[in-house]
Amino acid sequence: MFSAKMPKGFLWGGAVAAHQLEGAWNEDGKGMSVADVMTVGSATQPREITDGVIPGKNYPNHSAIDFYHHYEEDIKLMAEMGFKAFRTSIAWTRIFPKGDETEPNEAGLEFYDRLFETCHKYGIEPVITLSHFEIPFHLIKEYGGFTNRKMIDYFVKFAEVCFKRYKDSVKYWMTFNEIDNQSSFNNDFLMATNSGILFTPGMTDEEKEAAMYQAAHYELVASALAIKIGHEINPDFQIGCMINYSPVRPLTPSSDDVLLADKFEQRRDWFSDVHVFGEYPKEVEAYIVRNGYRPDITDADRQALTEGTVDYVAFSYYQTTTVSSENVKPDELHDLAKAIAKNPTLERSDWGWEIDPKGLRIALNHLTDRYHKPLFIVENGLGAYDKVEADGSVHDDYRIDYLRSHISEMEKAVYLDGVDLMGYLPWGCIDLVSAGTGQMDKRYGFIYVDKNDAGEGTLARSKKDSFYWYQKVISSNGEDLK
Repeated sequence: MFSAKMPKGFLWGGAVAAHQLEGAWNEDGKGMSVADVMTVGSATQPREITDGVIPGKNYPNHSAIDFYHHYEEDIKLMAEMGFKAFRTSIAWTRIFPKGDETEPNEAGLEFYDRLFETCHKYGIEPVITLSHFEIPFHLIKEYGGFTNRKMIDYFVKFAEVCFKRYKDSVKYWMTFNEIDNQSSFNNDFLMATNSGILFTPGMTDEEKEAAMYQAAHYELVASALAIKIGHEINPDFQIGCMINYSPVRPLTPSSDDVLLADKFEQRRDWFSDVHVFGEYPKEVEAYIVRNGYRPDITDADRQALTEGTVDYVAFSYYQTTTVSSENVKPDELHDLAKAIAKNPTLERSDWGWEIDPKGLRIALNHLTDRYHKPLFIVENGLGAYDKVEADGSVHDDYRIDYLRSHISEMEKAVYLDGVDLMGYLPWGCIDLVSAGTGQMDKRYGFIYVDKNDAGEGTLARSKKDSFYWYQKVISSNGEDLK
């Protein structure tokens, strides 16, 4: 097992999202977000996105783990682990409850004042995402989400308010969480949470794909405009993009499989290409134009993209992707799901996610070679069932093994491959509501929260074995992984 001290100033910590842990969904003036109309699901049952809140449905994000009222206790526990950084998001609907108001909600701004003050009390740097799967539901219903150009102005206003309010308390920012997820345009959940698009019954794949490309363009312009404003407000801001990165490999060495892997990556990587380079890559531009998928783009848009490029590339890493041309040929690739194949060499988690620690080193090398920017791992982790013993302990050796193997590969990338890495923030450092399934029983955290999928429990916090292991990793700056 390779291990080494990380560079001085390396940001060890953890990551969450506001809608998955805050709760208090309608307190202190907060409005309804898309996350507030998502029901509980499971590994086999998708979450339902309802038309508003329907009595009798189970909406787990409404109460989540009540971080809104427990944040001081929770940040103290993170400080005990030695966190240097804590990634969360600012709930858009706490600041602008409907999304299109003239003035922000002061009570929402004050909550984040208190949260960031608590972080700094313990020497923890907040790492803040502006839009993390919690678009105001009003903007979805009234404007069609990011299919409407007006959304650019609403997002930029939200960003500017946050940048000004927290210019002295937050240094690290990201605009849109996992913006490349919407490349899977046939996934209703990903489209609703990423772009605020609710597809109508009967829409064709071509119509869905066109909506995705247009909406993503507006998001990228909004991001670029926000980044430019942020740098004007505080030149010391570090503002990055955030992608879900999964290195792609062919199932076989056949030329069709190899070319398909290239095409698959092009259909996902263009989001970060635009963030970093300020322009569309040639292949994707040709694909969009050939299919008529982005009719509204202006010279002003293109100028904005060049002026609002990112300072770093943040990413989540959970698994690699293997593709096969058996079901779709490279030049026929539209629906990415049709290309994905099972990798016979990898084990899987309880939720079917492939476990590939070396894939993290591959990801770090690929992103370094492509972008020549500092990188930031802001999500990585294992969703698993945890058992609470009679004495209250949780022996999660499987989580420790997962994180140990990934951190070891991360350290190889830094020390053997020369990767410029800012920090490591594993996902769900405290148990929270799963975004994909709405479950509490799919646990990632070092801190156990007493609550189950049905919403039952005391919300009491307790330390898992992984809590003490990660505490030791941080105190040794990554050298002690045993």
